[in-house]
Amino acid sequence: MAPPTPGTTRTAPPVATTSTSRRAAGSRALLPGLGLVAAATLVVLLGARLVPTVSPLVVALVLGALVAPVLGRVGGTRRGAAPVAATRPGVAWTSRVVLRTGVVLLGFQLSVPEVLALGWRGLVVVTTTLLVTFTGTLALGRVLRVPRVTTLLVATGFSVCGAAAISAMQGVVAGPGRTPGQVREDDDGVAASLALVTVYGTLAIVALPWLASLVGLTDDQAGLWIGASVQEVAQVVTAAGTISDPALATATVAKLARVALLAPLVAVAGVVVARGARRAALARVGSTVGTDLAGAPGTTTDATPPRVAPVPWFVVGFVVAVALRSLGVVPAPLLVALATATTLAFVAAMFALGLGVDVPYLLRTGRRALVLGGLSALLVTTTALVGVVLLT
Repeated sequence: MAPPTPGTTRTAPPVATTSTSRRAAGSRALLPGLGLVAAATLVVLLGARLVPTVSPLVVALVLGALVAPVLGRVGGTRRGAAPVAATRPGVAWTSRVVLRTGVVLLGFQLSVPEVLALGWRGLVVVTTTLLVTFTGTLALGRVLRVPRVTTLLVATGFSVCGAAAISAMQGVVAGPGRTPGQVREDDDGVAASLALVTVYGTLAIVALPWLASLVGLTDDQAGLWIGASVQEVAQVVTAAGTISDPALATATVAKLARVALLAPLVAVAGVVVARGARRAALARVGSTVGTDLAGAPGTTTDATPPRVAPVPWFVVGFVVAVALRSLGVVPAPLLVALATATTLAFVAAMFALGLGVDVPYLLRTGRRALVLGGLSALLVTTTALVGVVLLT
């Protein structure tokens, strides 16, 4: 090896950063945000005991929206505050990974034999109500010119199971390639849909037991009507419990049947969203290529948009969890622990999403969404009642 040239210095080769150190640095960056989310989750779960009829997911989202202006700084746009820089990585990770993990864990609360115990008539009522409410709400949203994401989340929350369903569908909507503005609109859509589910579900707690008595429904019919139409599990339990124990039992099974339909609904939505995202990406690529290659005939490009999985991984995990629960291979103590973990995951994710909500913007633009929620509530209760009267 030749000696170094006089007057020059030999520099040591740069030390390569290992993947382990990069992962460690990334993990440390998550800690401030995760600490904030953990503290808020504890506060929400303690406070939720004071108002058991309100979903802790809703409480978490409201808390996040209230805390955001305190922690954040106003950007240079018309939109609201963003979390301080140190908490952003952990908050973003919670709103993505923890949210999807919660959807998977939700599957352990469902058992196929329990759902089938409802009978074919009850299953027809539940399925028909879900499909009519979902498609009808989507159509009403277009007529009312409610933002597309908000319409989709409202349709999901009212037709399936409230906050948990909204969370699952938000995981599909929040795919790769979303701009910061689109992410903020997604967060606003989550906030609006959760608020509507809470408002109209609370009204249903009072109205449906009274209407069931007025119409002359039996206890089983009333339970099926409530389980097929009321949004939140806590709301279903409260409303049906005021009638009788048989009504509560039927309502609970009907509610489980609705939750079981969450996976196919989200899977279909995932396929549609993925196709739409790919078409939009292809259009952007074509526009870019046309601009860059103008006047250069014969030039080609290999630019292609990334492929998005048509069925999200957490939907597959949800189905696997349901299968494991149905086979009876999961011990009962573990099921209790998984139910607690499910609540923790959803509460944490909702708080993280709440930090991105712009409350003043929601107040200025929420009238149409309020009307949409009212029409969706009317649609789900009417469809379920007609089905109950005709088939049971």
